[in-house]
Amino acid sequence: MNEDNFFDIYHHSLNKHKEELCGDKVKFTKGESKSTIVLSDGLGSGVKANILATLTTEMLITMLDADLPLKEVIETIAGTLPRCQMRNIAYATFTIITISHHDNKFEVINFDNPPIFLLKKGRIEKLIPTTEVILDKKINYYQGVLERGDFLGAISDGILYAGLGNTMNFGWGWDNIAKFLETVFLTKASNSRKIIEQVVQETKKLYCNHIGDDATFVGVYVRKPKPLMIFTGPPLDPSKDEDYAEQLLSFAGRKIICGGTTGNIVANYMAETIDIDIATMTKELPPIGKLKEIDLVTEGILTISKAKELLNFCQFDISRLPTVRNSAVLLAKEILEADSIYFLVGQQINEFYQNPLLPKNISIRRSLIEELVQLLRENQKKVILEYC
Repeated sequence: MNEDNFFDIYHHSLNKHKEELCGDKVKFTKGESKSTIVLSDGLGSGVKANILATLTTEMLITMLDADLPLKEVIETIAGTLPRCQMRNIAYATFTIITISHHDNKFEVINFDNPPIFLLKKGRIEKLIPTTEVILDKKINYYQGVLERGDFLGAISDGILYAGLGNTMNFGWGWDNIAKFLETVFLTKASNSRKIIEQVVQETKKLYCNHIGDDATFVGVYVRKPKPLMIFTGPPLDPSKDEDYAEQLLSFAGRKIICGGTTGNIVANYMAETIDIDIATMTKELPPIGKLKEIDLVTEGILTISKAKELLNFCQFDISRLPTVRNSAVLLAKEILEADSIYFLVGQQINEFYQNPLLPKNISIRRSLIEELVQLLRENQKKVILEYC
């Protein structure tokens, strides 16, 4: 990926009133060479629509990541999923966005979803699609290049028609959404979440909180990357302590220390002392520390384990984190706000935390970190793991 830019992808869906499942589905993947985003809108609402949209997104993502030709992809979709016999219309609509990490070029493939939104320097730029007919299906293509500060978004028609029936019009409409996005960019365009949440909240207002159709907005905002390094555990070779302390301090991003011994290694190298913030201590967790040039200092095993629980609990939605200020919440928040996480993991065994059933070369810390890394990668976080 172009290290100068980060493709910040976020989506939010509103379920149709009284429906437990959303009939829209979004899935995205980030590979080494490209990012792929798929939005599918299943016919109708509820369980059936959810199944249709889910099948469509899963198949599209799988085939597109395998670089199959588009015609073959469309033929597979058409031959696999059913068609509405009564209305003789598509089982599911979809929008596909692919972004090349090499040159930031994007391509959008749109089948029966509303047109996309592209904002450059906070202003809407209308793209003229090219059209191709594949198996009697009209497919629209959009192409362009994304730059720092650009936003590219796709919606289901539940967003487009918000307010239909409340006023004498046909809903919110594409032009009004475009104007609203431009106003959002004046003050709130720092990440994809903030942009999309503003549109979704306005959609709810237009529906008077009685959502008339499944409504989804997914987008990608191009911004500066937010890297994070977590140094936890003393190095196996104490003579290398200063080298790894310097590696942390010279890291170009947020810096966290998890572990008392690890904190002392860095503090000693800096000829500083760690101040303790007693107000953050709880029955379960030790307090956080404060050290110049380090963004967060916590205890090790207990805090990392609790932070991992919190990430599972909130399902990587930062708004669902507890509001209390303790070491685990602060660590989970830092992880959620980071785009990439670099773990620097010392392998010196702390006998206090060692499971006697584990071999001496496999520590609880190492097992815990590897579980956390797997969880982060499953949720599209870029992770680098270095043992020391």
